[in-house]
Amino acid sequence: MLSFNPLNLNPIATVPHRSSLRFRANRFCTRVTTGFDSLSRRVALPVLATAISIFGAFQPLRAQVLVPHTTELDPEQLEYIGLELLQDADRWARFQQFAEAIPRAELASQLLPKNAQVWAILGSLYVETDRFDEGLTALLKARDIEPGNAAIRFALGSAYFRGKNYANTITELQAGLNLMPNTPGALFDLGNAYFVTNQWEQAIANYEDAFSQDPEFWPALNNIGLVRYEQGQIDRAIAEWESSTEIAPQEAEPLLARAAALYIQGDREVGIALAEEALRLDVRYADLEFLRENLWGEQLISAVETLLTNPRLQAVIAQTEPPEPMFIRP
Repeated sequence: MLSFNPLNLNPIATVPHRSSLRFRANRFCTRVTTGFDSLSRRVALPVLATAISIFGAFQPLRAQVLVPHTTELDPEQLEYIGLELLQDADRWARFQQFAEAIPRAELASQLLPKNAQVWAILGSLYVETDRFDEGLTALLKARDIEPGNAAIRFALGSAYFRGKNYANTITELQAGLNLMPNTPGALFDLGNAYFVTNQWEQAIANYEDAFSQDPEFWPALNNIGLVRYEQGQIDRAIAEWESSTEIAPQEAEPLLARAAALYIQGDREVGIALAEEALRLDVRYADLEFLRENLWGEQLISAVETLLTNPRLQAVIAQTEPPEPMFIRP
């Protein structure tokens, strides 16, 4: 599982969302939390109306004489407009409506150029929409403004992971953990960085640390299973996936991983039954590329490929639609 959620600026990491970058670096699937929920509204005019007056959205009638006029706002008003825009961007980003979120965050960055959180959220939005270079530039600005902000270091580490710069991923995540130790999501992401660089024992140690901080953090156990399988420790991998399912019975990933392992070991009926259950929960796991995005190793993918040739599973795949992305207007 790839628990890399570039939008998670909450220093208390939560379980990642399901997608290639879910909770792990898709599995790192987290939500944007700006921390402005308690923001008091001290701007007399609504934000949109004020912004329109500043940027001249209305055009004069042709018969009118255009009289130059400027609306003067003091720095405090500009600050609160910027924070309101950032809060609005946060709402859209929570529902993955990035086309709505990014322009608001960009405008907030113009109004609040010295605000680290603005640059961090904007950078994370860019990364999430594959504008990696812009995202990295914005996140580095955030780090320059607040080098002691652990959440920003975590977000920057996630961005480097997305760009496959694993050395910098490890550096930034470790820097963040030095500032805020025992953060499960960051420990998990650090484990992922070690996993993809074949530093398996260090990966397992970080996953175990993440789980020790949050006993409901099933992706940590799941990924220990992924490592164990690639090490050839199949029985230990199966045990980890079974424990993951005990915590999160509606998650498809540990079910399908265990199904493939059991099937290859010869327990075919149990393997097929578990795979049917997993694919009905989330048919995306029948896509081998989706498995690679979620850090499944080639040995386990080969086992899944063999399992999925079963006619019963082919029928399930044909009948099951992938989950639709949820859209809820903020």
